[in-house]
Amino acid sequence: MNKAESFRIENLTEPLTFPVEAYICPDYARAERERLWPRTWQHAGRVEEIPNVGDFVTYEIGRESIIVIRTAKDKIKAYYNVCSHRARQLIDTPPGSNGVCGNRKGFVCGFHAWRYNIEGECTYKHDEPDWKGALNAERTKLGEVQVDTWGGWLFVNMDPGAQPLREFLGEAADILDPFELQNMRYKWRQWVIFDCNWKTAIEAFMEPYHVTGTHSQMLANGDYYAYSAAHGIHGVSGFDVRKTAGASSEKEASSVTRTGKAGKDPRVSTYELQKEIYETVNNASTTLTLVNAAKRLVDELPEGTPAPEVIRHWLASARADDAARGVIWPNITPEQQGKAGLAWSVFPNMSILQGITFALCYRARPYGDDPDKCIFEAYAIERFPPGEEPKTEWVYAEATREKWGLVLSQDFSNMAAVQRGMHSRGFRGTLPNPHQERKVTNFHRVLADVMGAGHLHLLDK
Repeated sequence: MNKAESFRIENLTEPLTFPVEAYICPDYARAERERLWPRTWQHAGRVEEIPNVGDFVTYEIGRESIIVIRTAKDKIKAYYNVCSHRARQLIDTPPGSNGVCGNRKGFVCGFHAWRYNIEGECTYKHDEPDWKGALNAERTKLGEVQVDTWGGWLFVNMDPGAQPLREFLGEAADILDPFELQNMRYKWRQWVIFDCNWKTAIEAFMEPYHVTGTHSQMLANGDYYAYSAAHGIHGVSGFDVRKTAGASSEKEASSVTRTGKAGKDPRVSTYELQKEIYETVNNASTTLTLVNAAKRLVDELPEGTPAPEVIRHWLASARADDAARGVIWPNITPEQQGKAGLAWSVFPNMSILQGITFALCYRARPYGDDPDKCIFEAYAIERFPPGEEPKTEWVYAEATREKWGLVLSQDFSNMAAVQRGMHSRGFRGTLPNPHQERKVTNFHRVLADVMGAGHLHLLDK
């Protein structure tokens, strides 16, 4: 998966497609359990969740449960959540949960009281002399899982021979590093068990091509023509500068947040779009600071101010407002902003919609072996003044507009309907837009390579 050239996207004379088995076939879901999830890096949580020695989170993927624990101030380890004696889980994780957290000085098996320290060593075996010296430290220690961090996220990989995390992330990490995502903290986090395949769920957030058809309320404040590009096994999307009005360039505005519509007073349209996003995307994809700074534009700038000057004034004003309350923006150049685009997909199941001081993120995972269900999670992270980070926890929220906001509830309606449609005998395979949905195509190229099967081909005429 580390050979970016293997996943080049060609100029096509015929549309690409891939069959529906990847979404609805139980055998395919079981194959993912063997070929995909044990062999790739997956984000398992945020570093902020385990600040103290002994703090842990569990990561549930398929039938595996992994404990990620801080063993020292500057050391984090990960283990399979299973006793080496008779396989009882050391941390009880109910089926279908999105994990548990806590603090432990060690682990005690609830079956036969075997004990382990946080370094994974078995420190007590009940009636150990019965084995007549046959047990050794290597045989009884906890099974270890690779763990690393990037951008404030905890990543795990069950493959002991896996490439290093940084190599796996490649250009995605290089391009997103200037945003200093590790300095952001949870604003809110929610999860739900949803009636669609995990790929159906995460693909709903891989491209902005769906804005016109799904989020039509946003068309009053912005013109949307999407682009989508592959970066090795990962991908980025955003809006084409020719259609993103109110900004002097894509480089200036795309990674901050979307701006206003052509033909409207940019002072007004910038505020209207900021307000729309903040109120309908669950107080994410922008910040209250950016909204309030946009609201003042009509008072601080004269009518007729060119859009580029409006945007520069708005961002400078918001930066100053944040600095006054102790939130310091990273120094990101317009070129870096433009290269970063609007949203990243990190293979296999992570989506990051980043801004200078915020990010809206998604993760989707299988729900057992059922290809028609998944665990879907969304959360917002943001820069806060030191000591003013909100206390958050994972909240299970039914997939309603009241719980998730207008925009995400619109996406949910698509996810459920797409999964139902995948079962139709009349559906002949997807036809992703080769320009605006390239991340989806690239995702399936990589997935097919990992799964070792030809699941991507040209549509038969």
